[in-house]
Amino acid sequence: MKRFIGTKQIEAMPMTRGDYNKYRGWTIPADENPADEGYLVRYPDGYISWSPKNIFEEANRECCNMTFGLALEALKKGHKVSRHGWNGKGMYLYLVSGRMVDKENLVNEASRILPDDEEAMHHTGTAQFLPHIDMRTANGDVCVGWLASQTDMLADDWEIVE
Repeated sequence: MKRFIGTKQIEAMPMTRGDYNKYRGWTIPADENPADEGYLVRYPDGYISWSPKNIFEEANRECCNMTFGLALEALKKGHKVSRHGWNGKGMYLYLVSGRMVDKENLVNEASRILPDDEEAMHHTGTAQFLPHIDMRTANGDVCVGWLASQTDMLADDWEIVE
């Protein structure tokens, strides 16, 4: 068998196996323990299930206590992320998708990045802006091409910002 690792944002709350069966209107099978701890889980498509506590907690972390790797996955799915420990209010990261920019717009909008650089324009009149991470700073400015520090990469206080 192949190995898989999943990342998705879900909603969950603690619930015993017995309470889950009551919630669903089911009779708990005789070979199952109604006191088993676990979680009621709701997926983005509305599907609801129950997961044993140890299985759930091994695979999931709260969105306010993420690793940098999970924060990157959240960025890739279109979420904004921030570190709880950042001093400035309103600071967050977001993913900028790649796009082609024509020479006229490049010079008008980003001349500080590639000022009249014909080689960068590949002699076609356009330049490819690659996907990258930008930061909204505490005073509302944009830091283009934000880079993570070692402290940021090892932190476990990343959270999704709505």
